[in-house]
Amino acid sequence: MEFQNSQTFINLARSFAGESQAGMRYQLIAKQATAEGYAVLADNIRTIAKNETYHAKTFFNTILQNAGSIDNVDLQNAGYPFHFGTLEENLKFAAEDERAEFEEIYAAFANVAKEEGFPDVAAIYNMVVGVEKEHNIIFKYLHEAFKTNTLYKSEKPTLWICSECGYRVTSKEAWHICPLCKASQGYVEIHLPFEKNNI
Repeated sequence: MEFQNSQTFINLARSFAGESQAGMRYQLIAKQATAEGYAVLADNIRTIAKNETYHAKTFFNTILQNAGSIDNVDLQNAGYPFHFGTLEENLKFAAEDERAEFEEIYAAFANVAKEEGFPDVAAIYNMVVGVEKEHNIIFKYLHEAFKTNTLYKSEKPTLWICSECGYRVTSKEAWHICPLCKASQGYVEIHLPFEKNNI
């Protein structure tokens, strides 16, 4: 099948648009978190926004490699989320959006690419599915911790580290003001369900 006549071509264009928008939405949520005093939370969200931007770049480059430069791709019947609310709501929206990407959208796009004879594109989608699944876990965790006010609390003694000065203490709850540099609690490193470096 010729690439430019394939559904895979359209799916890649949709994916590029979707990931570009996700990256921007997450930048807006990070900005919101910063404004509310959650500097480290904002940094974590910016990391995911950066991941989404690189996914967009990968989809864009895949189109260029297979079809060359194109003036316009008409994306009929493509929907993109336009929801925004409180920080708590936005963390929930992000978790739901990531779930839809890995469970429904990109899994289906991978199958289409495979069926249409583009195994390299299917492989890209399958790799992105794995990353989006981890993004979903992170956003679900952050939403739940934010909602239950346990972002800086733990049932067992936990190592809390100030991201500004490096001060450390092991306790069940992080300080409200760093005893060393006086940074607010929003600068305490957040414990994610797994290491960010695995993303």
